[in-house]
Amino acid sequence: MTAVTTDVAGADTRRAGRWVYVSAVGLLCAWVLVPLYFLLINTLSSPETVNSFPKPFIPEFDLGSLTFFANFAGMLTALKNSILVAGLTMIMSIVIGAPAGYALSRFDFRGKELFRLLILLTRAFPLPLLALPLAVMFIQTGLDDTVFGLALVHTTLAIPFAVLITFALFSGIPLELEEAAWTLGCTRLTAFSKVVLPLILPGITASAIFAFVISWNEVFAAAVLTIENRTLTAFLLQNLDTSPLHLKFAGGFILVMPALIFIFAVRKYLFAMWGIASR
Repeated sequence: MTAVTTDVAGADTRRAGRWVYVSAVGLLCAWVLVPLYFLLINTLSSPETVNSFPKPFIPEFDLGSLTFFANFAGMLTALKNSILVAGLTMIMSIVIGAPAGYALSRFDFRGKELFRLLILLTRAFPLPLLALPLAVMFIQTGLDDTVFGLALVHTTLAIPFAVLITFALFSGIPLELEEAAWTLGCTRLTAFSKVVLPLILPGITASAIFAFVISWNEVFAAAVLTIENRTLTAFLLQNLDTSPLHLKFAGGFILVMPALIFIFAVRKYLFAMWGIASR
């Protein structure tokens, strides 16, 4: 009798656990998808529908707001600047972060744990505290209001993630694979390029995606350090404050969708990164 009661209680506990899990996943999906859905509806609706209530559940596919915003003076230039800054940030964060992650994974040296802690502490300083010194330094060096100068700031924000992600990736690759390549005549560089790099390439791609998204969504440094060469986020912050509601939705849609499309296109590399890091 006691065993039967225990089995029933265990089954009820597992059933309750599944319901909690399903509910948590459902709430998380709703938290992410519902705002995106209403953003899509309001972007593809006429201005009259956007300002009406209740909202329709099916978009009207009215492209008037998007067309007007796309033809707004300076928008295409800001979009080009965002792409250039995000691309430079991806390249520089991987070029700097991947060797650091490899060194943390493969070598033992004094202060290794302190170095990892300092990498994390770089995100402990709020960017507004550094805005004035950065602005003064950039003006003195001629990097103010330039795409490259803003990419340097965004790279600083992305490097901690690049280092820690690549560290986890390299730690997931057994050292014995490199040692076997060494015994077959490979140098450390050729062993890395022919054995390790093909295995972690999906993870490197995923790390680059994080750097792209960080740069694409960053607004404070872009608004402070640029005037003429603003990125899309700074451009929206400057121009949409007093704009009509339907144009604000169009601006939000143009800002959100490229990052979502980019992540969706390379989602398999994200899944591959998780598989490598968990080995």
